[in-house]
Amino acid sequence: MILLNHIIGIIAQNYIFCAFAQSKGDENLAKLDKDYEFPLYIFHQGKNYKAYEFFGCHRIKGDTFAFRVWAPHAKSVSTVGDFNEWDASANVMKKISDGIFEAKIENVKIYDCYKYAITTSKGDIIMKADPYAFHAETRPGTASKVYETGKYRWNDSSWKKENSGNILEKPVNIYEIHFGSWKRHENGEFLSYRQMAEELVPYVKDMGYTHIEMMPIMEYPFDGSWGYQVTGYFAPTSRYGTPNDLMYFVDACHNAGIGVILDWVPAHFPKDSYGLYEFDGECTYEYSDMKKGEHKEWGTRVFDYSKNEVKSFLISSAMYWVDEFHFDGLRVDAVASMLYLDYGREDGQWTPNKNGGRENLEAVEFFKDLNCAMFKEHPEVMMIAEESTAWPMITMPTDIGGLGFNFKWNMGWMNDMLRYVSLDPLFRKGNHNCITFSFYYAFSENFILPISHDEVVHGKCSLINKMPGEYEMKFDGLRLFLAYMFAHPGKKLLFMGSEFGQFIEWNYKQGLDWLLLDYDMHKKMLGFSKTLNNLYKETPALWQIDYSWDGFQWISSEDNANSVIAFRRIDKSGKEIIAIFNFTPNSFDEYRIGVPSEGSYKVVLDTSLEKYGGSTIAKHPAYKTRKKAMHGFEQSIGLKLSGLSAIYLEKTSKKTSKPKNKAASEKAKKVKKAEPQAKKEAAKPDEKAKTADKKSASTNKKKK
Repeated sequence: MILLNHIIGIIAQNYIFCAFAQSKGDENLAKLDKDYEFPLYIFHQGKNYKAYEFFGCHRIKGDTFAFRVWAPHAKSVSTVGDFNEWDASANVMKKISDGIFEAKIENVKIYDCYKYAITTSKGDIIMKADPYAFHAETRPGTASKVYETGKYRWNDSSWKKENSGNILEKPVNIYEIHFGSWKRHENGEFLSYRQMAEELVPYVKDMGYTHIEMMPIMEYPFDGSWGYQVTGYFAPTSRYGTPNDLMYFVDACHNAGIGVILDWVPAHFPKDSYGLYEFDGECTYEYSDMKKGEHKEWGTRVFDYSKNEVKSFLISSAMYWVDEFHFDGLRVDAVASMLYLDYGREDGQWTPNKNGGRENLEAVEFFKDLNCAMFKEHPEVMMIAEESTAWPMITMPTDIGGLGFNFKWNMGWMNDMLRYVSLDPLFRKGNHNCITFSFYYAFSENFILPISHDEVVHGKCSLINKMPGEYEMKFDGLRLFLAYMFAHPGKKLLFMGSEFGQFIEWNYKQGLDWLLLDYDMHKKMLGFSKTLNNLYKETPALWQIDYSWDGFQWISSEDNANSVIAFRRIDKSGKEIIAIFNFTPNSFDEYRIGVPSEGSYKVVLDTSLEKYGGSTIAKHPAYKTRKKAMHGFEQSIGLKLSGLSAIYLEKTSKKTSKPKNKAASEKAKKVKKAEPQAKKEAAKPDEKAKTADKKSASTNKKKK
């Protein structure tokens, strides 16, 4: 401890010297408080991952609050708000360090609105919201609001203990929601964070999902951005309540055994005048070179990942949601747009990196720093990359050259499968690789299979409406697709409404069509989704080894003529599920597949059953193996396979054969008579028998 304090002291002294050198001759620079030295030093080094504890608005004592902001190009800054009648001359901030301003103000109340009045280098005065504010006005208001976090009493300690293991070897079945359109009041108003805790959480628990993923709820001005154009990186949107109300929602999820993942957007920010855009009159949070600093397609600015202060800001934001709100993971949006300098840009609109390549090397280092910092403090958290290219080693550790995430969305699988299931079954045999190709790279990363909001909007059709055919056939196709998705290696994500077959596309302006559950087919579809979710959660073979070939083996991948495939999913104990999929309406009275061992196999899931909305009424018998070699196995089974259906099989017992004729009976008697003598011989000492055979088990190197 003494050594640590000594090191911190040396670092702080170096910082003071640097600060003095940078600000020599600046008469407006106030004397630096000793308590500020270390946090400001690591902030400028890009290593202050709790910058929200220093910057923003914080109570000092009683009704006196400190306001601190980074504005490196500003001539001067004032704090204006309800507490000083928005008078820019009342509370001029002191410059306490290079680019850092502070004001200590009395008579401040919780929920007071405020902004910073910044005088630019050109002498203009611009009004800006606090980048580190914990709360904000509800749109169309744009001011920050005084708020204190850290006072909510959490009740999720048991959840944290139960979820401290390796997430790679656990079931992960994510229900993605848009908070403002899952359900609404009859008058069209939003459900609050607390109301969603009362309605959404019991629904998700009953359905058997393991996690909820929330589309962005950081404060944002435009409803039509769905939350992806953020102005408040530390403020939950006030559309649904206060920060404490969001904490209550997360707490309720944890107490129901449900994890919560937040969609987080470090790729870009909007050009709203009160936000981060040219914060002090110049490019502060964004690149100054517009060949790197702007996404014209989105109308947004790109964070400057080369600036240490920006890195401290962004990594602190990520930490804040996990530290203060107990989120169990972050889904990092638009990773590809950050990794590639030419993303969304034509030739001549981007500048190569120092090596002549198209990679944004600064963003690469940012991701490594982000993930190292997060896993150091929260090794159990999920860091998920929404990355749509073949960039290598996204989910590999940073010390071997990876970016350090522990999950990546499998966009290739999603694109192939949605294209395939949209085809008329007549043409599927010519596109058979769409359902098999993903297995070639299934274990190159730790994947999540996503059917997200992006796939059910903007004319793409809802998931059920992608399926060809008439009404009943669409439901058959949807059940088949979901069964295939849940048997395929990788964790799962499904956007709200798909579980009961909503026909219209998602519309952020209204709630889901819950009235459809008054109709039999939709009610049965919901029942099927619940059954599939719970079967997945209770069957380790479907999730325990998602990261290597040890958990998967093909049985048949080449029957493109019938558009049928079959494979095995295996858990650590060797227990397995055999999954068979028929992607055409043609039925088979006996479709034969090879199986790994003799015995009986029972059906644990048949998507064609009448109770799920299909046409199969009779239950399947136990399928017994025959000594008929097939698919590389010595035995096989013949099973009834309905059109557009999936079947999961589970082995029940070993096959016991009885003598079928007199000769066989006599042979069995002779074997029985010989048994006592054989036992005597076996009891004699044998040097070879003293050495037992040892089976070598290869151990997979677990990826972080």
